[in-house]
Amino acid sequence: MTKGNGTEPDTAKKTGNGRPTMTDVARVAGVSQSSVSLVLNEMSGARITAETQQRVREAAHKIGYRLPSVRRDFTEAPDIEKDTIAFIIDEISTSPHPVVSLDGIRDYAFEQGLMVSAHVTRSNPDLQEAVMRSVLRDKSVMGVIYATIFTRKVFVPPQLKGIPTVLLNCYAEPRQHMAIVPGEVAGGFAATAHLTALGHKRIGFINGEPWMDAAVDRLKGYKQALATADIAFDESLVRDGDWLPLRGYEAGLELLSLTNPPTAIFCGNDLMAIGVMEAAAELGLRVPDDLSVMGYDDQELARYTHPPLSTLVLPNYEMGQRAAEILIDMAVHQKPLRPMTIKVDGPIVLRGSVAPAASR
Repeated sequence: MTKGNGTEPDTAKKTGNGRPTMTDVARVAGVSQSSVSLVLNEMSGARITAETQQRVREAAHKIGYRLPSVRRDFTEAPDIEKDTIAFIIDEISTSPHPVVSLDGIRDYAFEQGLMVSAHVTRSNPDLQEAVMRSVLRDKSVMGVIYATIFTRKVFVPPQLKGIPTVLLNCYAEPRQHMAIVPGEVAGGFAATAHLTALGHKRIGFINGEPWMDAAVDRLKGYKQALATADIAFDESLVRDGDWLPLRGYEAGLELLSLTNPPTAIFCGNDLMAIGVMEAAAELGLRVPDDLSVMGYDDQELARYTHPPLSTLVLPNYEMGQRAAEILIDMAVHQKPLRPMTIKVDGPIVLRGSVAPAASR
């Protein structure tokens, strides 16, 4: 299910099982995933132009996307009593990432004739306790996907002991559960290695908050890629950030004001990369002619910067699919799986913000 570290253009990327997703259709058609859902599900009342509807349908046909098919009729009595996956997460409204993971879970589950119920705890012990009581009372729940909004170590609620459980974007020690996390070291390596392959030797890195697992691992991947290219790590080219555009702008100004500035800057997420592009414009530098900028996450807005932002996919949808697949194998098919941590890699999406190094 994991993806390799290769690159691909801004067209369609397929899930690990080879099937295109609604996210792929949105990327090819140049519209939001919500618009794709409304068009393909033929929802009434949506004010979407005929031209846009046609573009969505053509994109879906081009990449071979079909709406998930249901393997059993929900209008009839279920052939199994337990037909629901409980998705429990600490937060869902402050970032697009967990919503995309939920889409992956929901789509895969629906193809298997299962539904998904979502519960948000907001890291509140009392609310989590109430969620656990609700889930345990629900006789239709066949298993739990326990998730976090950012990758971190968790203490799995003791109430889940004996219930099929898969951890998503988090892990626990000692390892007693299957865990699905993003391949952050591989991601940091792939993004940096792409820049070194283009001849860049002075590569700045604006990381996220240094206490977060994602930031630690992306920095590790950055260092490994430099070492592979026989480029010495230069601490003066690294800045800690906070995932927001303003800090990307500030750190970008700092790096570009060095006596020997970088020819490329790799950012820990797309929002900070947008800040770097603003800093470059303020200094009269052209992207990518004078400065290459690489993001991370592949948020929808990365397509609309000037120029469009090259970035690395954070594979939330694929992670959600994988978690649902494993949980169903455990709970429905009774497959004995040894607890392990599975890392899912994302590909590079090449747009217009990266070019070969120019002499300065």
